[in-house]
Amino acid sequence: MDRKKVILLVAALLIAAVTALMARSMFTGASAPPAAAAVAPAPVPTGPKVLVATKALPVGTIITADSVRYQPWPKELIEAAYFQEGDGGASIDSLVGTVVRNAVTAGQPLTQGSIVKPGDRGFLAAALGPGMRAVTVPVSALTGVAGFVFPGDRVDLVLTQNVEASAGPPLKVSETIVRNLRVLATDQRSTPSVDDKGNSVVSEYKLVTIEATPRIAEKITVAQSIGTISLSLRSLADNAAELEQALASGDINIPEGATADQERAIMRQLTQRPSASKSSYATGGDVSRFQRSSMPEQMPLAVAAEQARTQKQVEKIMKGPVVRVSRGGNVTEIDISRR
Repeated sequence: MDRKKVILLVAALLIAAVTALMARSMFTGASAPPAAAAVAPAPVPTGPKVLVATKALPVGTIITADSVRYQPWPKELIEAAYFQEGDGGASIDSLVGTVVRNAVTAGQPLTQGSIVKPGDRGFLAAALGPGMRAVTVPVSALTGVAGFVFPGDRVDLVLTQNVEASAGPPLKVSETIVRNLRVLATDQRSTPSVDDKGNSVVSEYKLVTIEATPRIAEKITVAQSIGTISLSLRSLADNAAELEQALASGDINIPEGATADQERAIMRQLTQRPSASKSSYATGGDVSRFQRSSMPEQMPLAVAAEQARTQKQVEKIMKGPVVRVSRGGNVTEIDISRR
């Protein structure tokens, strides 16, 4: 190829490249204005304000001040069951402490039937978590932390009993039988009593209703017949410490690829779960050197039965002659040895 043809080919390529660049800039400049015109400001919601959930509210959730907010809602979509701000509406403060009866998704309006207030029928059943039961424990000022336990607090249950022995003094023992139980109510109050300034008022009560699994509820019922049950108020920091222990021991199984919300839900479920597996105890020997520190020997059943029969025979001999008097089907024995 001669030199002239090479120069013409290079010139043609340069002209083609310049033409392509000019065409590209022309089309890009022509399409830019429609893209800018497509961006429109977000419409400002108008209409009456209704109460909506700020987050997902499962069944049994206790409403707090940050659980709901008032939000403008299209007037034509408002139902009579919605909570409206203003006339006929309810303030957020008046709904704090109520319990969600029907699940509410985030951004969904609350209805009159979706929540239940303390004292209403079905309130306690709505406050229970799925699969949980309510069980009542009798307490006193001494066993109930002097009235400083309020609904919503978490407690441990301590059982105190005397283990009788065939000889010698009984073994006095105190044992933590259940941990991390949620208090549902004290006496018939499901919310703490407050004064004019909104501070919780300490008051004595005789009954405490707590939330437990069916198995733990059975243990608590049996424990009441064994000895005295006392409440032990838990610190708010205890749940965080136990959560760290569970993470270190591998008790928590977080699926691979779980989102941050799923991880928080799993951890929240663990911190709210009652436990009856870890049991600690103290005996009288741990307190005083004059008390037992080990289980007393139990008398065999056969020996105990024989001693009972012998005791009855001795009592019968000591009674002497008796006369049985029947009056209307009731038989009365009269000892005539002393007459």
